[in-house]
Amino acid sequence: MMKESKSANFTQEDLSFVPPSIDSASLLSGESYAYYTPVPAAITPHGTKSENGDLLESTPCVLGVDEAGRGPVLGPMVYGAFYLPLDLHHSLLAEEHSFDDSKVLTPGVRANLMRLINTPGQKLFESCGYAIKSLSARDISSGMMRTGTAVYNLNAQAMDATIEIIRGVVRDRSVDVREVYIDTIGNPATYQQKLERIFPTLKITVAKKADSLYPCVSAASVAAKVTRDVALEVLYEAVLRAKQAEDASETPETWGSGYPSDSKCVGWLRQNMDPIFGWGNECRFSWGTAKEMLETKGGARVDWPEDDEDGNGRLDQLFISGSGKASGQDGLRNWYGNRKVEII
Repeated sequence: MMKESKSANFTQEDLSFVPPSIDSASLLSGESYAYYTPVPAAITPHGTKSENGDLLESTPCVLGVDEAGRGPVLGPMVYGAFYLPLDLHHSLLAEEHSFDDSKVLTPGVRANLMRLINTPGQKLFESCGYAIKSLSARDISSGMMRTGTAVYNLNAQAMDATIEIIRGVVRDRSVDVREVYIDTIGNPATYQQKLERIFPTLKITVAKKADSLYPCVSAASVAAKVTRDVALEVLYEAVLRAKQAEDASETPETWGSGYPSDSKCVGWLRQNMDPIFGWGNECRFSWGTAKEMLETKGGARVDWPEDDEDGNGRLDQLFISGSGKASGQDGLRNWYGNRKVEII
């Protein structure tokens, strides 16, 4: 059941808030990207000097990591890292703002918390920082659909995203992180051992349901979830604009949550599948839902020519007749203007 929190005084402005972690250009081009907030004023990084040149003591911090969007067939998978001073961990996040697993907070509460995190003058803004790694549907699929030993599975991509954002905070921004808490779906012990080898100076705890156990992971969950939700809206609006440019009277159905279990999502995929290209950068082609739909709905098969001894393929071999033999000049002659495929 979704619940409210002490930060539940949200408005319509909160629900329409677009956080700075949204990179529309990267989302629309199918690129993965990372985003980092500036180190907040309440945190003194390693190596900071005073006005008279004295080295200042760094601020001990805690950092949490969580993801949103691991299972959907549409949209990015987003990893979030959230950090703040150790002495504020529970008092600020748990007591003042009642952060919790993003899945049990209402959309309005999540949006309000995300706005507060990004609003100058608010204590959350002045004391907390966060990082986002958005893995695009296109990049997720291209990694998973490699062959043989080159396969880059989802767990490996998730691990690399986690390592990247921790390094981005600890090494690149010199934040004195002492404790790290991470939510996991797989084996916590194995995951933790891998990270401890990479970050031997950090106290790392990997646990299932960490987003409901550790406030910094709850906050990371909110940052990741809100970023993914807004990213999905950006992608859908782009698809909607493209459809309406073709037919201004058309009002395509929504794609829902983007999960394969969502009937709206499956219905949208069926109605918007191109027989040649499938879908756009918003879709994870490596998901069973997409693969099955392409196979059962008559997705066009392309036979690529084999290279000759010099590594070059002949152009006329790109055009294959129904019998599987090269159609030569007929194929070249029909290259323009004969694309007609029906979807049944």
